[in-house]
Amino acid sequence: MWIPTRGAALLLNDPTVRQPRLRVLVDGTVLAGVMAATVESNNHFAADRFHVAVALGADPVRSVAFWADAANVTVEVQVALDGTSWVSLIDGTVDQLEIDPLVGCLDLSGRDQSTVLIEARTQETFANRTSSEIAAILAARHGLSSDIQATTTPVGRFWQLEHDQTTLDQFSHTTTEWDLLVALAEHESFNLWVSGGALHFRAPEQTAAPETVLRSSDLISLRLERALALAQGVKVTVKSWHSRQGVMVCESASTTQGSGGTTTNYVYVIPNLTPDAAQQLAERRLAELTQHERVLVAEMPGELDLTPRTVLRLEGTGTAFDQSYRIDEIERRLHAVHGFTQCVRARAASTASVVSVGANA
Repeated sequence: MWIPTRGAALLLNDPTVRQPRLRVLVDGTVLAGVMAATVESNNHFAADRFHVAVALGADPVRSVAFWADAANVTVEVQVALDGTSWVSLIDGTVDQLEIDPLVGCLDLSGRDQSTVLIEARTQETFANRTSSEIAAILAARHGLSSDIQATTTPVGRFWQLEHDQTTLDQFSHTTTEWDLLVALAEHESFNLWVSGGALHFRAPEQTAAPETVLRSSDLISLRLERALALAQGVKVTVKSWHSRQGVMVCESASTTQGSGGTTTNYVYVIPNLTPDAAQQLAERRLAELTQHERVLVAEMPGELDLTPRTVLRLEGTGTAFDQSYRIDEIERRLHAVHGFTQCVRARAASTASVVSVGANA
């Protein structure tokens, strides 16, 4: 564990100056010699990741010989802003370690506890179970606690004639337990992530939480990106052949055509969708695409309140970029010399208005 050293000796008695501290637990005990850590959190149906840099020789128990034969190593990265109240940033397992015996350095990298679901292949059939029941079964199987919102529709109704497609291993698009949960989350329009030893499977918060305000004057750096292709008209078309009804389904959704007079077209082909399901998918994909027209990337002093799925509001640029954004990624960096900083990537929270929605069957 450490306190940033640059000028720290002069500031230890100043209550207005933060004193962030880092510690890393390996298999439940504190690891000595930690120099830096990076924790990457995301909102992409993917595992959060960590990277830890360690000085070899500082820990009397975990020598080079220990790491040369180590297997099934668990890691928890914790930080304290006041020096006493430790907050866990990630709890997971090591995927890879790199030893540099000449320099005396060790690098550990790994993922959060969603790894157990990502690595577990499945051939089971859950046609008569609801999404929430499946999530609870899989969480309990791997010793994860459950933060699961109840659903009511049996998954066999999702895919009509192909209701078992999610569990047919190499003949399926969902061959692991995590793939299955992601497919169910997308059908339910739910969020899915693992943190604090719990599987979270629930709808986005309907009650808007207070937005966190970002002002350019409070940031270390700020980059604003705009995808001009998405600023023009965007049209999403979903095509599907419905086996039971023997008909072709084709539904679309689009936004207002841009000043350039061009439209970017996206086409998705998904089997066995009803017209209503195809329409809903077209609208959902359109919303996802148009949110990426405006993106902010901000570097700032590290803190512990922001999470993926948090809503930010940018102020102070005096441009159309001053609006609300949803966080996609947070990368927190803790270093013995450079202190505690973080980089946040977020996309526009609002989407372009849909001006034409219709069937083209």
